[in-house]
Amino acid sequence: MKLLAGKTAIVTGAARGIGEAIALKFAEQGADVAFTYVSDSSAEKAAALESKLQALGVQAKSYKSNAADFAACESLVNDVLATFGKVDICVNNAGISKDNLLLRMTPEQWDEVMTVNLKSVFNMTKQVIRPMMKARQGSIINMSSIIGEMGNAGQSSYAASKAGIIGFTKSVAKELGSRNIRCNAIAPGFVETDMTSYLKDGEGADKYKAGIPLGRFASGEDIANVALFLASDMGNYITGQTISACGGLNI
Repeated sequence: MKLLAGKTAIVTGAARGIGEAIALKFAEQGADVAFTYVSDSSAEKAAALESKLQALGVQAKSYKSNAADFAACESLVNDVLATFGKVDICVNNAGISKDNLLLRMTPEQWDEVMTVNLKSVFNMTKQVIRPMMKARQGSIINMSSIIGEMGNAGQSSYAASKAGIIGFTKSVAKELGSRNIRCNAIAPGFVETDMTSYLKDGEGADKYKAGIPLGRFASGEDIANVALFLASDMGNYITGQTISACGGLNI
């Protein structure tokens, strides 16, 4: 029996990186998957991922949708409900970084990171909780970051947005636990994605790996496995928690 058989999941920002790995892992475990991408440049990758998911024998559909836009999220969830019939799992993965020292950071840079990283989590969660409450079950998984727990020079906006996700997650877990809706966060460390590709080789990567007890960056699948645990019945007594999938970086 596959761990997510009969479940329907929404994964935002899934055309590549962690989101793509989660979408594939969920489909491998039997979930129907609706996923989003935001830029025209990602359309080809999204179409390829949709085909990969369908080849695994599940229903899958890609949506060009901006998680930072409340109305777009409302339309997305309505479309998913019309197409798939329900929403059992929501993974709020969409995010960006605009790293800069605070002294040089503009208000526009701050606002963009907060809108994309934090407001998007509110937008999507607000939309999926109604069908989940009606069904009296659901799992919401919010992608935070180890930086939201530790902080990091040059990443004050990113750290603040990811720390905000942790507080939001704990509050939602308390509000919705009585309806059997769980809400948890994952705090990855360094993950081998496009966002960290500039660190992959050479001295930059070695410097960061020296501070990771496991001695390597995470793969997308490492993070997807945590998401699978939280989405499945294996995690049905876990809520309001932040799982740091960082290779020991914060110890």
